Amino acid sequence: MVGHDSAADVYTQALPVILISLVAGLFAGTLLGTETMREGIESVPGILLLLPAFLATRGGVYGSLGARLSSGLHQGVIDPHFEWNDRLRNAVIASFLNGMIVSIFIAVLAWGVLLALGRNGSLLELVIILTVAALLSAFAMLGVLLTVIFKGYRRGLDPDNVIGPVVTTVGDVFGVAFLLIGIAVAGVLL
Repeated sequence: MVGHDSAADVYTQALPVILISLVAGLFAGTLLGTETMREGIESVPGILLLLPAFLATRGGVYGSLGARLSSGLHQGVIDPHFEWNDRLRNAVIASFLNGMIVSIFIAVLAWGVLLALGRNGSLLELVIILTVAALLSAFAMLGVLLTVIFKGYRRGLDPDNVIGPVVTTVGDVFGVAFLLIGIAVAGVLL
């Protein structure tokens, strides 16, 4: 892999991913506008409150993982062929745990804000929803992220040029979809 990308190289590698991200972002917005999501927002106090924080967390946690893996590939400390070594395993486990813990914290914080505003809300319901959504999105994010980074790198793509849009797009699309699933699971359990 060439050490210094020209502006044209960066543009050529990033543009297709950014265009796909644009379309996927519109899809995530469409999901938010569905009757099912509107019903979920109305039936679960606090969902609309925690939605931006939950989606931002997907990008933050898994974007950091992507940057760590990209740096490891560039430095030669991570092999471009997927192998479970200590470095990769530790990075994935840390990201998974960060995503889960922060998601539960978001649920607790949203519940606290609801209480401070004098509104009713169920802490257990919010925790169940975000636990389900975080767990499902972790598997989706990790699968897509690892695939894009390793396959892209082997095909000559610089992961630094594509991982940002990939992480935010996958986080938004799957995050919204998995919140809907979390709402459904909480509805069954409670």
